[in-house]
Amino acid sequence: MAARRALKAVLVDLSGTLHIEDSAVPGAQEALKRLRSAPVTIRFVTNTTKECKRDLLERLTKLGFDIAENEIFTSLTAARNLLEQKQVRPLLLVDDKALPDFAGIATADPNAVVVGLAPEHFHYERMNRAFQLILDGAPLIAIHKARYFKKKDGLALGPGPFVTGLEYATDTKATVVGKPEKTFFLEALRGTDCAPEEAIMIGDDCRDDVGGAQNAGMRGILVRTGKYRPADEDKINPAPYLTCENFPEAVEHILEHLL
Repeated sequence: MAARRALKAVLVDLSGTLHIEDSAVPGAQEALKRLRSAPVTIRFVTNTTKECKRDLLERLTKLGFDIAENEIFTSLTAARNLLEQKQVRPLLLVDDKALPDFAGIATADPNAVVVGLAPEHFHYERMNRAFQLILDGAPLIAIHKARYFKKKDGLALGPGPFVTGLEYATDTKATVVGKPEKTFFLEALRGTDCAPEEAIMIGDDCRDDVGGAQNAGMRGILVRTGKYRPADEDKINPAPYLTCENFPEAVEHILEHLL
């Protein structure tokens, strides 16, 4: 096996890895400060569609995380980029708090369907509208297809089951823009001057964070916080480069063994 190049970039998931809703993972703020002392570029990559980037940054700042807006790459950004590229008018099945990230995108007379996490919109009339548009030829764009995510009161359904339902009903396949898509990880590295082999991903989702990163050529560290469930590391092949208890432990491994 060829020797790996020196580590130049660390990609960090947010929800479930640094925080769960409005609570930080214990020790995560201090661990991030320690990671910033290392000669690596840090990017925060998230599939969250519950809020726009501005609100997300505000939440993280209140929790004591030192993060700049230009360090965050979200699946909402990736979805907007695709809409602009395709020049389509979307029916947006996203949380109302995520709408600012689509400001300026025309939505009248929609000819595309975009699905994120939108519990208030996942009702029969709205889903049926999406179904009819797709039958008429509108592309189905999934911001991501996560099965579930972690809330304070337990696991909750993600957008994946709703996207899959639309795929099943219309006999089409969605274009997925967020994790675990290879293009998402490569886009997150854009401007860092780092090849995938020089990057590592830390996250709580075995498939979307770790599996996706490793398929893109990076290494992946799975943390046992957030949505992690016992034996998750057995769900992907190749297995995670490493499984750690939490983000601080992952940072310690990077500082001690990968620099």
